[in-house]
Amino acid sequence: MTVAIRAARPADLEFLVELYADEDVRPFLAASGSYDRDGIAAKVAQDPEAGGLLVVELDGEPAGAMGWELGNRRSRIARVSGLAVHPRSRGRRVADEAARLLQQHLIRELGFHRIELEIYGFNERAQRHAERAGFVREGVKRQAYARGDGWVDGVLYALVAEDLEPSD
Repeated sequence: MTVAIRAARPADLEFLVELYADEDVRPFLAASGSYDRDGIAAKVAQDPEAGGLLVVELDGEPAGAMGWELGNRRSRIARVSGLAVHPRSRGRRVADEAARLLQQHLIRELGFHRIELEIYGFNERAQRHAERAGFVREGVKRQAYARGDGWVDGVLYALVAEDLEPSD
């Protein structure tokens, strides 16, 4: 099994629209995110210096996606979001390997010092994934987001360059 990440291309649009519309994916994505065709197309066309949408490949075939954006240029902070794995590729730790590849790309290749992410408090599966991938839980934003008829927490995670193994 070979996992790779690459910049999303216009040819990936159909796969990405299907992925982000999946009933097992959509409830866990940020409610404020733009995951319709136009929103995804805008992310694909985004200036690569400011972030981007990446396709996760499994053995050369699209298996998922994730995004990143510039959080703070001076302090070299990137924010990651939108990690989703297609149902046909789940259960093989594809997301864990993809997250590690993204960490390497952002820190070693693009020179970021810190990577941040936030997960809804009810998304325990994503929290376990973040910890397996090496992110450190930093805190909770209590009742931070209106969701349905109530409020949900945001759980904050981060990884700094020193957290990566020297051989990584």
